[in-house]
Parts: sequence; structure tokens; C-alpha cells
Amino acid sequence: MEEVIVRAAHVTPSPRQLAWQRLEFTAFIHFTVNTFTDREWGDGTESPAIFNPTRFDARQWAQVCKDAGMKGLILTAKHHDGFCLWPSQYTEHSVKNSPFRDGKGDVVAETAAACREYGLKFGIYLSPWDRHEATYGSEQYNVHFKNQLRELLSNYGDIYCVWFDGACGEGPNGKRQVYDWDGYYEVIRELQPGAVISVCGPDVRWCGNEAGHTRPSEWSVVPAYLRDQEKIIEKSQHEDDAEFSHRVTTQDQDLGSRERLCAASELVWYPAEVDTSIRPGWFYHAEQDSQVKSLEQLLEIYYGSVGNAVLLLNLPPTPEGLIHGTDAARMRELGETLRETFRENLAAGAAISATESLDVGHGPDQLLDGSESTYWTPNPGTEKAMVELTLPEPKSFNLLMLQEHIACGQRIESFKLQIWSGLQWETIAESTVVGYKRLLRFDTVTADRVRVAITSSRVCPTLANIGMYYRQPL
Repeated sequence: MEEVIVRAAHVTPSPRQLAWQRLEFTAFIHFTVNTFTDREWGDGTESPAIFNPTRFDARQWAQVCKDAGMKGLILTAKHHDGFCLWPSQYTEHSVKNSPFRDGKGDVVAETAAACREYGLKFGIYLSPWDRHEATYGSEQYNVHFKNQLRELLSNYGDIYCVWFDGACGEGPNGKRQVYDWDGYYEVIRELQPGAVISVCGPDVRWCGNEAGHTRPSEWSVVPAYLRDQEKIIEKSQHEDDAEFSHRVTTQDQDLGSRERLCAASELVWYPAEVDTSIRPGWFYHAEQDSQVKSLEQLLEIYYGSVGNAVLLLNLPPTPEGLIHGTDAARMRELGETLRETFRENLAAGAAISATESLDVGHGPDQLLDGSESTYWTPNPGTEKAMVELTLPEPKSFNLLMLQEHIACGQRIESFKLQIWSGLQWETIAESTVVGYKRLLRFDTVTADRVRVAITSSRVCPTLANIGMYYRQPL
């Protein structure tokens, strides 16, 4: 087992994975003919004539995302219905044959431009399943799909993510497609080498549900077989089932423990993404205007996912082409709450020490400089260590933030947060993995001496940052 754990401790993210991880909180925009038919899945027979968002404003979308504190946006350039939100030269089933902008519109172009203006990263969702395209179910369709990928990856600036789900149903001819995943990946790596390929891809894995549920220990270092596209497809949604987005299965709760890794022949860095919608559906439905997730629900999902996972929250525009006022207001509320919570790091100004440090360049003072590139670490082989903070005065807090230096790997397996009561150290919270970031909530405590005790790690732990914050009652 020891050999496997040493190997696991040295699995690290690629530059594109690390850049993706730092986004933390991003938006999904589901928008197509379904928005006008009041359906979740289209069947490919919809007329382009129904697509006419008369008040379409991608800048409003971007503003809502910025208000919430999001850093990226992924647009459904083509959903299962096959309707393209850009004027693709490879199909007539697109905006070029709709009334939108008198047939001269391009939703992808306007969204990409709005993202650049508002400082958001731009990504695309392109459904491999196409219920309209006549060539679906043949090798010619793989050529068709790669041609559409080339259009999207060549004409709209930098793309940070290409998002593939596992839907694989019948096309208009009743046939199913054998997807040329390797061929798709080659196109992406050629044209957008900085883009991560998500879900049915080698860079980012699906958390396993659409309900915003995360595992207690969300490891980024996992067995390589989790990247098997066929297994991903098996667990994906295969029919228009409204309950699928609320379903949480408890299988595969453990993906990265020592026991799981020892049974694997190859290990990879394959971090999780949590995708869920602000409403019950992924597309807009007027009857769901009163079912927008509450601030409390969104914060529960945020604190459970942001860190080792990236939170991808869906905001479905209305048929007018705007994010609904209720959704927009809730996102402002969420953003204001998060900005207020993280406005002041109560650990700033503390005197900090550690049980041991590798050298001067990796001392505990690195934990309070706000940089992800500097870090504290003990000597190699030390798997348990403690970091202690002495504050200038007692502070009240109820949220701890820890970050590992994941460029060196994910190593911490468990830790405790303790405060000095005046007589002894009291454990007020404990948890498992840290990884890129761990946000740990607990009841409010007041103390001037605080320590983080790392109780288990692989090879030796690293910590890049530590933060203590106070969450106001809602």
C-alpha cells in the first residue's frame, strides 16, 4: 500500500485543470428551442421559426453572473434537439433560419463578447446526441460533429471548457451513434489547448448527480478507470425524466481512499464538478418562477462543493432572452452574502507557528500571504503536523478555509480545528480532505489561539493558505 500512496501523493493537475479549479463558481446557461416549447428535451422536429428571443441580452446574463461572484459561463450551443445557437454552415437547423436578428443573429458570438466584456471565462456545451441530424448513427456524423466543434473552437475566442454529457439516444433514423471521443478530443486539443474537457472527457469528472450533492471526501486523485466514457454514459440521463435532477445515489461514495487506490492500476488527477440548476428544470418554465432555490439552499450547495469541486449553477433564460428577475435577484443576494462573509480574513495579523517546517522558504508565515504559489510543508515523511495561530485579540468566527498547494498534489486525509479554552485545546470541528480548498462550517466560537492539527496525510502535507471568517446569520 505504501508504494501506491506515495504515487498518489505525486499525482498533480495539468495547467488547464489548475486554471479551471481556480474559477470555483461558474454558470450554466440552458437556452434553445426548448425555451419556446416549454420542454426539457426537444425531439429535433422543432421549427427554427419558433426561436425568437425579442429582448435577448447576453450582457444581462453576464451581469447576473458577476453579481453572484461567478467567474465563467458555459452556453448550450447545441442541445439534444440539434438546434444550433450559431449560424453553422453544416446544418439548416440553426439561428440562421430563425426570426432572431432577422436570421443574422449569433447567440454564441454575443455571449462570448459579453463574457469578455465582463471578465468571465466562456465555455460551450455541445451535445453529441443530435435528434435532428440525418447522419446521426453513422461514421459521417462523427465528421459532422467535429466540423461543428471546429466552428465553435475557431471563431469565438478563447474557450475555457468544452462540456460533453453522456446522453446517447436514437437519432431521427432510429439509430444510435458510436461517438468518436478520441477524435473529438484531438480537435479540442488542437484548437483550444487550454480548454478542459468536462464530464465525458479526461479533465473534469461529473460528481454523479444533478442535485448539488457532494461526497464527504471529494478526492481529485482517483482511479483512471473513472474516465471510461461508457461507464459515464451508463450513469447519465437517458430519457426526459424530471426526477433525474433531484436524484442522489449513495453508490461510489468513496472514490479516492487508500483502499480504493490500492485496487487501481493507474491513478489520475480527475477533479469533480457539481452541476445543478437554480430551478427544478434546466430550461425555463414559467410555472417554476416560484420554485427558485432559496439563499439558504444555494449557500448549502456552495459550501459543500466550492473547493475540491467547482460549482456549475444553471441559470435558464426566459423566452424573451433574459434571466428572470427572481433568479437575478437571488444571485445578487448570494453574491452580496459571499462577499460580506469573505471580506475580512480574521486570521490576518496573527502570529503563526508550526510543529516543524521544511525550510525558511516553506515556513508557516506563507499561510497568511494570500498567495497560492507559496506554501508551508513539514519535512518529507512527516504525515502529522500542527499549525498554530495566536491572534492579537479574541475573534469570533464560524468558518475555516484551508488550501493545499495542489501543484504538489492532494495529500491531506484528515484534520481537526482546535481552540485554546484557557485550560486545554478543544476540538470544535474536524474533516477529511482539503485539496484546492476546504470550507468548513461550525457553530460560532471566540478564541485568540487556534490551531489546525493535520491527523493524516500522504507522504507529507502542504498548506498554501488559511482563513478564518464569520458568517452572519441569515
